[in-house]
Amino acid sequence: MDNKTIDLGKRTGKMLLFGGVYSNLQALEALKTIAEDLSISPENCICTGDIVGYCAQPEETVQLMKHWGAKSILGNVEEQLNEGANDCGCDFTAGSRCDSFSKLWYPYAQSKLSKDSLDYLKTLPDFLTFDYAGKKTTVVHGSTSLISEFIFKSTVWEFKKPNFEATESDIIIAGHCGLPFNETKDTKLWLNPGVIGMPANDGSPNVWYAILEEKNNALTFSHHPLEYDYKLTNTLMSNGILPEAYAKTILSGIWDNTEILPQKESAMQGLTLVL
Repeated sequence: MDNKTIDLGKRTGKMLLFGGVYSNLQALEALKTIAEDLSISPENCICTGDIVGYCAQPEETVQLMKHWGAKSILGNVEEQLNEGANDCGCDFTAGSRCDSFSKLWYPYAQSKLSKDSLDYLKTLPDFLTFDYAGKKTTVVHGSTSLISEFIFKSTVWEFKKPNFEATESDIIIAGHCGLPFNETKDTKLWLNPGVIGMPANDGSPNVWYAILEEKNNALTFSHHPLEYDYKLTNTLMSNGILPEAYAKTILSGIWDNTEILPQKESAMQGLTLVL
């Protein structure tokens, strides 16, 4: 781990975990309200990256993150924006539908971001670490070795284990794959809170976040659906520039395709998530 890591020290109280805001301002506003209703401080709100993405309001979304004060790491989108790259770095297969769509939304986002927002994105670290309930926790986007690595529930533990070893962590909080899940093995926990910018391919327009807390001297976690004004998000995305397929997903909760998904996750399309 030669990349930039910020240690947040010891954390207490409830923690709100989320990822993949994807320029979805309405979802981020709703999540911020949840945090305030639960009295979770901004310092205890952690994003796994990809603040910028498929939806219509990248500038407004980055500015809300900045002024809210929630913590975030770099997603591959922010890394590419910081480098002035011409693509999102999502590791989509060349010529795939996702790759074709990225040629629409990425330059759109790039054109909308102010210098102030780009300067803010440059302050984000590659990783965050903190101690919680006696457990060392590390926040990554894809993995410790590759920011754009897709790791799913069905991904074998042998691909997850090196992340714990590299960081000497008990808990890995990860993003990038777009689906919420958790897996525990040998006292280690891999926790993906999901994303709030797009539905989880489960047939519902709701999106997902997670809560970490300490109860009776033990760490607990829970996944939660987030309701927000998805109809407004859909309307704003239907601007003749962004992929119409993604605007439809906002309403239907069904992904346009399952190109990035392993067979097990692909077979679960449209099914209610059990977490």
